[in-house]
Amino acid sequence: MLSSLFLVFLGLLTALLNGRSDHVYRTLLAMVDLLVPLVLPRRLPNPPEKLGPFLAPVYDEKTMAVLSIFIAVHVSLVNVPFTGYDLYHRDWGNADIIGHFLGGLAVWQIITEVLSGLGSIGIQLTKRQVVLYSFVVFYALSLGWEILEKLSESWIGFMVESAANKLRDLLMDTLGALFGLWMVERRGYPFSLSD
Repeated sequence: MLSSLFLVFLGLLTALLNGRSDHVYRTLLAMVDLLVPLVLPRRLPNPPEKLGPFLAPVYDEKTMAVLSIFIAVHVSLVNVPFTGYDLYHRDWGNADIIGHFLGGLAVWQIITEVLSGLGSIGIQLTKRQVVLYSFVVFYALSLGWEILEKLSESWIGFMVESAANKLRDLLMDTLGALFGLWMVERRGYPFSLSD
């Protein structure tokens, strides 16, 4: 996680050097996102019982490692450190496939870890239910994101995507989530599901 934080910091320096206020904002937000799992477990070592399942991913260093890789790669593709390259919006329009794959992986694993921990507050789910509901929530979030992007096209000029691009984004999200399922089921990383 510290490596990801350092990479994002390099992105902040690059944004300042290139005068990209949009990327300054993006990197500062990413740095805050990366600091939360470093600070919260130390400041609040025993979260309230009712919040436990919802905060579990933040307290899981392995899950946060997956998320931190996504954040660092995503921010670095938008503004490659110490260059003027913007692989998302200008120099390679297909770079978002990497972001959607890694985002699908991280988001699915976070959702699944939350759902698998609900037993501690009295909501018992079988392994099969956890997987099924994780994909339902995952697709609701993925589709919601694509709809928000489409709605925001009128005020964000560089974010105009075709229907084919939207479908490709959802496909990459899905491949990332399926890879996450494979990691959890076959490798037990960053956690394992039990019956």
